Amino acid sequence: MSKKLIFTAVLALAASFVMAQNMPERGLVRKGNRQFGRERYEASVDSYTRALEAVPNCFEAGYNLSNALFRSERYDKAEQTLKGFVTDSTRTDKERAEAYYNLGNTQFMQQKLQEALESYRNSLRLNPEDMEAKYNYAYTKKMLEQQQQQEQQNQDNKEQNQDNQQQNNQNQNDQNQQDNQDQNKDNQQQDDQNQNPDQDQNGKPDKEEQGEGQQQPQGGISPQEREAMLEAIQAQEDKTQEKVKEKQGVVVFGNKNW
Repeated sequence: MSKKLIFTAVLALAASFVMAQNMPERGLVRKGNRQFGRERYEASVDSYTRALEAVPNCFEAGYNLSNALFRSERYDKAEQTLKGFVTDSTRTDKERAEAYYNLGNTQFMQQKLQEALESYRNSLRLNPEDMEAKYNYAYTKKMLEQQQQQEQQNQDNKEQNQDNQQQNNQNQNDQNQQDNQDQNKDNQQQDDQNQNPDQDQNGKPDKEEQGEGQQQPQGGISPQEREAMLEAIQAQEDKTQEKVKEKQGVVVFGNKNW
């Protein structure tokens, strides 16, 4: 090998060394990419994280880190990472569209359907021809509508159950009140019966008891007084009969017969 070729090789190595010193995140990103390709997602998360520590605004490291977190099912962390890069105005529309698309995926996996729908919409605004973004947008919108319908149905059922419960409670209260009134009425009748044992249930004296004992005199006249009056009447009747017998056969003209 000539001295010229050796010198050129030395210069190339020196240039690579200088570049590695000036751009340390590049090596970490490449390392993370190799690990990601071997499905060593947790290891790639570590490499991408170190790359971001070296250069916090490295779009490639942040984007790839979110993918590794997503594959590790750490959807909340992936969402937080992507939110810091989707608004990077220094990136192309296509790059930001892909970032929004991935953000929608992380939100969808967390059942944040409304937020996922908005992320897919932003992705389509930047790249209207992305068929996968179109499909995910339509699918998420359909699921969101079904979810809202189910929530409304559950709310309607809850309100109906509350109305039915209130009606049942009112009916039960009315029935209890009526039962209490009937019970109070029966208790009052029983108390009256206990206080007046000589009366029947209608408050009238018992017929058997009414006929028992000495018969009460009528008009306030005692039996002795009534007997004396009868004897006096009989005596007066006897006198009248005697007078009639004395007058018989005697006719007095011009006067009525007595």
